[in-house]
Amino acid sequence: MEDILPPRSKTMRRLEEIARELLALYGYDEIILPVMEQAELYLRSIGEETDIVQKEMFILEDRAGRKLALRPEATAGVARAFVEHGMDRGGLPVKLFYVGPMFRHERPQAGRYRQFHQLGVELIGPASPEADAETILLALHILKRADIPVELRLNTVGDASCRPSYLRELLGFLRKRGEQLCGECQRRIERNPLRVLDCKEPRCREILKEAPLIHDSLCAECRAHWEELLDVLRQQGVEPLIDPLLVRGLDYYTRTVFELVSPNLGAQNAVAAGGRYDYLIEEMGGKRTPAVGFSLGMERALLLMGDRDDIREGVYVVAQSETARRQALNLAMELRKRGLRAEVDVMRRSLKAQMREADRRNFQYAVILGEEELAGGYLTLKDMAEGVQRTTSWDGLLSGNFEAME
Repeated sequence: MEDILPPRSKTMRRLEEIARELLALYGYDEIILPVMEQAELYLRSIGEETDIVQKEMFILEDRAGRKLALRPEATAGVARAFVEHGMDRGGLPVKLFYVGPMFRHERPQAGRYRQFHQLGVELIGPASPEADAETILLALHILKRADIPVELRLNTVGDASCRPSYLRELLGFLRKRGEQLCGECQRRIERNPLRVLDCKEPRCREILKEAPLIHDSLCAECRAHWEELLDVLRQQGVEPLIDPLLVRGLDYYTRTVFELVSPNLGAQNAVAAGGRYDYLIEEMGGKRTPAVGFSLGMERALLLMGDRDDIREGVYVVAQSETARRQALNLAMELRKRGLRAEVDVMRRSLKAQMREADRRNFQYAVILGEEELAGGYLTLKDMAEGVQRTTSWDGLLSGNFEAME
C-alpha cells in the first residue's frame, strides 16, 4: 500500500477535479459508499471463480462471526445501495459516480497497489446502445481533458440468451487444447472458461487465435445492440479497436465490454474499463434493471499525467525586514480571504532564500515588502515567469487584477 505524497497528491486532486467538472456537465451525482461490505455481496456479484474472489479479496471476520470484505470494486456496492434504498422510486435513469480507495491482495505493479483509487460511473436504467456510447464517450472525455491519450478496445460478451451456447462451443475447444495452455488457464477451463480468453501469456494468446468467437454466436438482439453501438461511436468520430478476446474479469458483464488502454503502461495497460451489467441489480434482489458503467484507475492515470506541478499560480509574500514580517502576514491573510492562493515566509529566511522558495513552489508572483515599501505605501510585484518587476498599490494587489498593474 502506497503513500501518495506531494506533488503526486496534487496531480491526483487535479484529475479528480477534471472528472467532477465533466460529471456535472453529464448530469451525474456522487454516491459515497462504505469501504467494507459483507463478503457475500462480492461472491454473488463478481463471481466465486473470478481472480478477485479466489485470490485478491481482503476478508475478515467481525465479533459476531460475519465475514466482511474491504471493497475490491464499487459497482456491486452501488447496485446494493440502489436496491436497498429504492433509488428507482425517483425515476430512471439514475446517474451516479464515486471516488475512493479499493483493495485487492494482488501482486503490486506499476500503477496498482493493494490499496488503489478508482473513479467510477454507473448509468442505471437505460438498455440502449446510446447509453453505452455516452458512457464510453464520458470516459474518453475525462482522459482527453487530462491529456492522457488512449485507445478504445471494445467487444460484446452476449447475454443470457446467446452466451450459454457459445460457452459450450468454447469449452469444447479448450478441452481439446487444454494441455497446451498455461497452468492457470487449465484451472479456469472448468471453473470459468470465458476467463481463459483474458490470459496474457503469449503461448495462450497464440492458441486462442483459433478459438471460436462469440460474435459468431450472438442472438439477433445482441447483434443489433452491437451494430448500433458501433454506429453511434463512429458518428461521434470514435473508431474502436474490436477485440474479440476482451471479456473483463468480472462475471456480471453482459453485452458491451470495453477498455481504454495506453501503450505506455506495459502489459497491464488499461487506464479505464467497464461495460454493461443488465442482471446485477436483479441478482441483488431488485427488479430487472439494465445498467452500464466504468471505473478509472487513478494511479495508472497519474503515471501517464506525470507530476504536473509546473503551473505557476498565486502570490508569495516576501518580507525584506523584521518590521515587514507582520505586515506580510496581514497581506497574505487578506489575499486568502479574497480566494487567492498566498503564502508568506515563516522560516525567517533571507530575501534571496525567499525568492528561491517562491520560484521552487511555482508561484506566479512574488510580492516584496520591505522598509522602502512600507514607508512609501506601495508594494513591489515580481512576475516569477517573466522576471519583470514593477510597483503597485495595496488596493491594486488585493483586487487580484495583476495584469492591469503598472
